[in-house]
Amino acid sequence: MTTKFFKYIFFIVTTTLALAACKVTQPYETPELQTTNLYREQNTEDTATIAGLKWTALFTDTTLQRLISEGVAGNPDLQIAYTRIQQARAYYGQSKAALLPSFDANAGFSASKLSEAQGFGIRNSATQYELGVSSVWEADIWGKLRSSKRAGFASLLQTEAAARAVQTRLVADIATYYYLLMALDQQLAITQQTVSNWDITVQTMRLLKESARVTEAAVVQSEAQRYAAEVTLPDLAQSIKETENALSILLGSAPSAIYRGNLENQQAASSLQTGVPAQLLANRPDVQEAELSFRYYFELTNVARTYFYPSLSITGSAGLSALSLSNLFDPASFAASIGAGLTQPIFNRRVNKTRLEVAKAQQQEALLGFRNTLLNAGREVSDALSLYETALEKINIRSKQMTALRNSVNYSQELLENGFANYTEIITARQSLLQAELGGVNDRLQQLQAVVNLYRSLGGGWQ
Repeated sequence: MTTKFFKYIFFIVTTTLALAACKVTQPYETPELQTTNLYREQNTEDTATIAGLKWTALFTDTTLQRLISEGVAGNPDLQIAYTRIQQARAYYGQSKAALLPSFDANAGFSASKLSEAQGFGIRNSATQYELGVSSVWEADIWGKLRSSKRAGFASLLQTEAAARAVQTRLVADIATYYYLLMALDQQLAITQQTVSNWDITVQTMRLLKESARVTEAAVVQSEAQRYAAEVTLPDLAQSIKETENALSILLGSAPSAIYRGNLENQQAASSLQTGVPAQLLANRPDVQEAELSFRYYFELTNVARTYFYPSLSITGSAGLSALSLSNLFDPASFAASIGAGLTQPIFNRRVNKTRLEVAKAQQQEALLGFRNTLLNAGREVSDALSLYETALEKINIRSKQMTALRNSVNYSQELLENGFANYTEIITARQSLLQAELGGVNDRLQQLQAVVNLYRSLGGGWQ
């Protein structure tokens, strides 16, 4: 009868505590965030997106593919991100193990000098030998340990998302530097050709000077413009070396020359599908990381709530204890104990209340950070789309400008040679053509980089 009564009481207490625990901790739910109109002037409902493409499908240049492969394999920042995943995985394993009891083995020896009172006048020294095991288990009544485990899991997922974000940036940075190198190569070639053209113009001016059709000022002016073009060559060469060095570091290698193709042979993606803004939550790693940060602090808030409730610990020990080594393994030396303790916080100098207030504030901070990350993601997508459209518009206008300027240079050269034009006209025409050609390279670079930016902004590159 007594046993049944205690079982009945135990069942009622356990059920009551379990129901109470459900009210202490709250289940996690993904916060609802507004994604409508997140992309400026983009209201598509098509879920197709270039973010779902592997980078080998978007970047068809085999040299660029090789460089990206080298970067993914050897980039130091990405390797650091992977080691952080290993650390988070270890901490998560520890949080899971917290649900299990601890188990310790111990062996001891002690020798004591006793006073007459301590030894009751019988002995003045004591030697004790001990060998045993002990265990402690905390019952997770209120869900503190389970919430800690879920927080550890969120932290693990967060580091994995962070690693994906690093790879996304890495792929985009390698492609950006690669296109920049080719653009600098083309600008260098244009400038070198311009210098050669100026050599012809200077020679023409000298011949015209000899025939008294132009003055010495015309010769000097043309020479000055020739040197003005030539003086930019060292800066372009320096920019190429610095870009190669930066790209080498991304690849995880020492600064060195980088083999690359030609800018004119690069093909930009013809279809820039963005999908719907809500897909950023699944595709973009830093958005995922921000949500997991919120989830982590949500679970820490659950943990903070449990500190207001009593904790139950069960302890047990068993072992051998004797006053002489020869009697240590005697059956009479065996001792064992089991106990349970319930601790209810009453006054601990506001520690628990402060813990909960801070946890709630951190949770709110993480939620605001999540919202801000999503908004910035939408802005970056909008910027990339606008940049691409702007580049196309400039390319179209620039091509017409360069056609007109090339004709202007040819006509001015002919007129000058025949004595029907002023030397300043050819100088102005050549200067304008050089700037237009360099600008045309920048327009093409802007178009390619806009595709890279859009790919990264949508969350592509880690697949």
